[in-house]
Amino acid sequence: MIIRNFATDFKHESMQNKKLIIVALAALAAVGGCKEKKQPQDIIAPKQEAKGPSAPVRMQPYTDSRDVQWLNKTYKIEVKRAPSDSLPMVKDESGQKFVDNRISVRVLRSDGTVAISKSFTKTTFNDYLTAHFLQAGILEGLVFDKVDGQQLDFAASVSLPLSDEYIPLEVKIDNFGNVKIARDADLDTSGSGEADADTDEGFDEDEI
Repeated sequence: MIIRNFATDFKHESMQNKKLIIVALAALAAVGGCKEKKQPQDIIAPKQEAKGPSAPVRMQPYTDSRDVQWLNKTYKIEVKRAPSDSLPMVKDESGQKFVDNRISVRVLRSDGTVAISKSFTKTTFNDYLTAHFLQAGILEGLVFDKVDGQQLDFAASVSLPLSDEYIPLEVKIDNFGNVKIARDADLDTSGSGEADADTDEGFDEDEI
């Protein structure tokens, strides 16, 4: 009798435990269902439109001015770079446009009068550029380097926008305003091993 009662009690307790487990699982399922219902069933993400090229990119203007001793006198060398909308724009492979630059060089006497004035664009250096740089390059910069006898030496570069590739150039201006240009093969990072012949050429025009 005791064994039977014990068995009956055990069976009854087991049934109660099972009921509790079933109730608990049902409650969890109900909670989970409620949470799921709170979430939107159909989420429509906004369509991502393909971005085209942005507005033409232009470099910041800059001015560099310094005094130098040249031909036993003090001169001020002034170099200015500015993007020019009058120049043809270039494009990269994605179609992004870039505004090319115009760079002016003035040599001023101590009284402020202009001794030499020159203006440079990429076309100035056409004879020293590869076909790819002619099409996709811009005149990036021109800086004063040193005094060399009767000449003032400058370093210039035509580069591919947003790239480390450029063609370095040497620009020499003498005391008569004549300009000589040469390609600096030692610093060339254009990826081309070509060497240009007859790289020195003189110019007398102010706009070159």
